[in-house]
Amino acid sequence: MGPAAKNARRLAIRQLVPCGVIGMKPTQPGASLVRFACGLWLVAVASLVAGCSQDSINLQSPEDDFDLLESNVKLVGDYAYADGVEPVKIHGIALITQLANTGSDPADTDYRRMLIAEMQTRGVPQPNQVLASPTTAMVMVTGYLRPGIRKGDHFDVLVECQDDDNTTSLKGGWLMETRLKQMFRTRDEVIRDGSTLGIAQGWLLVDPRADVEKDPNAHRRARILGGAVATQSRDISLVIRESKQSVGVRAGRSAAIGKAINARFVVYNQGVQEGVANPKTGELVELKVHPRYKDNLARYIAVIRAIAVRESAVERASRMRLLERQLLDPMTSARAAIQLEAIGTKGMETLYKGLASTNTEVRFYSAEALAYLDDKAAAPVLADIAHEEPAFRAYALTALSAMKDVGAYEQLTKLLGVTSAETRYGAFRALSTWDAQDPLVRGEGMGGRFSYHVLDVAGPPMIHVTSSHRPEVVLFGRQHQLVTPIKLQAGKSIDIVGDGDQLTVAKYLPDQPVQRRQLANDVDQLIRAVAELGGDYGSVVQMLTEAKTKKALLSRLEIDALPRSDRAYDRDGAVGGREDVASSDEETGDAEGGDEKPARSSRRRGVASPAPELFGTPEEQPVSTRKPVKTADDSDIPEGGE
Repeated sequence: MGPAAKNARRLAIRQLVPCGVIGMKPTQPGASLVRFACGLWLVAVASLVAGCSQDSINLQSPEDDFDLLESNVKLVGDYAYADGVEPVKIHGIALITQLANTGSDPADTDYRRMLIAEMQTRGVPQPNQVLASPTTAMVMVTGYLRPGIRKGDHFDVLVECQDDDNTTSLKGGWLMETRLKQMFRTRDEVIRDGSTLGIAQGWLLVDPRADVEKDPNAHRRARILGGAVATQSRDISLVIRESKQSVGVRAGRSAAIGKAINARFVVYNQGVQEGVANPKTGELVELKVHPRYKDNLARYIAVIRAIAVRESAVERASRMRLLERQLLDPMTSARAAIQLEAIGTKGMETLYKGLASTNTEVRFYSAEALAYLDDKAAAPVLADIAHEEPAFRAYALTALSAMKDVGAYEQLTKLLGVTSAETRYGAFRALSTWDAQDPLVRGEGMGGRFSYHVLDVAGPPMIHVTSSHRPEVVLFGRQHQLVTPIKLQAGKSIDIVGDGDQLTVAKYLPDQPVQRRQLANDVDQLIRAVAELGGDYGSVVQMLTEAKTKKALLSRLEIDALPRSDRAYDRDGAVGGREDVASSDEETGDAEGGDEKPARSSRRRGVASPAPELFGTPEEQPVSTRKPVKTADDSDIPEGGE
């Protein structure tokens, strides 16, 4: 039977379903007879259209055709939704020190009084005199606790001056230890807070690309990369939807959901295997985050919700046939891959068929699911797609980082030498997640001020720095030089002078002898000399940025060349997303980027997989929707109850 006949029969089966032919109870006997007759007529016409005899229609065994429709198997998502998947915004009023006379004495406000009370609690003598010094400033510190964060995990914080503050710059400042809490303003304008959820401190990083002429407040904002530590863990859970059933029935359903999840996911606690789900009540199931999904919590939740609560062998076989057809269709491939991943190893055979597809979307969604099942067949496919298709790059690299198979490591290592800046750095971050202690990516601590990595890899020389995640300098290749003669600055007190093949690095401090270092014209040696003289991450970034601005840096310099999860894929063969969000390769106008031009076709669509957090800023996006979080109002402190 050809495709036309199959489609016609499928339509006929749909007509028969409501009238009781396939196990459904008719509601109006008279209407059922009419619809049954119509259904028989449609089946007959379908066979005639296909040139088949009426004998080829088997109404006694409609199961094969019924597989073509949606499965009736109930999944976890049919009963429950995820809770605790929004980032929690926390604040602290804090003191900045070591400014170069760019600070100010803050106005007499509730914030100042809160800060003075905190300083007195910590035993700071004469806090008003400290605040009056031009080397200090009062700031608001804001951080976001991502869903699933564990006690001891690090996260970024944003540091900002208040609007009525006269501080001109936070460059070179140090944030004193600050307790971060949820804060709200009551109706009578009193600011209240809760328990401490994080501790922040460290050197400030002011955006080296900031243009104060366009943004006068640019130097009054800063970040501390990885400068806060969570003091509590955040768990996620499943909430069972309300029902009018008895307490016992709800408890049984919660237990069944927990059992189904634990049959699929287990973790190890001090060597003891245990399930990730803990049914607490008939309305709540607590979830542990499986480590394979730590950088893609949205996918973890999607897979959990796609687990069948109860399913017989016959039902599973029928659903697998349905999922195979859906997987091979680009329009339904992503959803089918999630369900096959939820099934586990028994879904891999079907995913292999998708891996062999000539369609890029089908091949990607199949490989992504196989990667989270740690199947080595996924690695080369994901690496090729990460290299060739920017729309899928963030997803593919995150999936590779979740694998433990050595094939993923080999593919990521190869990507370190390609041309595209974001592919190279994306592969580096994925490898750092894969094994942070691997000698290739481990790097050096540089006195605790920043992480420094020199990668002996092929490809054009490139230097990468970040303004989020952690203070980090990565050199791709070992040959990096400056065009001389050149003069540069690294922070407030370190000067660099280049002449010929020599560089001189000097540190000047009041009433202290000048400290000098003589070295070859080599950027690696230069960064080490700046760090040895006390330069922090901001000083190194300032120096590199100035060198690039003066066209004195022979290597390519990239800041935040991160794969994006908000690009659109063009089914005509081009990749888009650049019209909406510029990548680092586009911003520099550098043809070395290796990424395709923006797509112009009307057949563009977003990637249907849940967005990972490995390269984004998850603290500013809820896992469930990937849309910006809105607080209660537009102020720093949301309004609360009394």
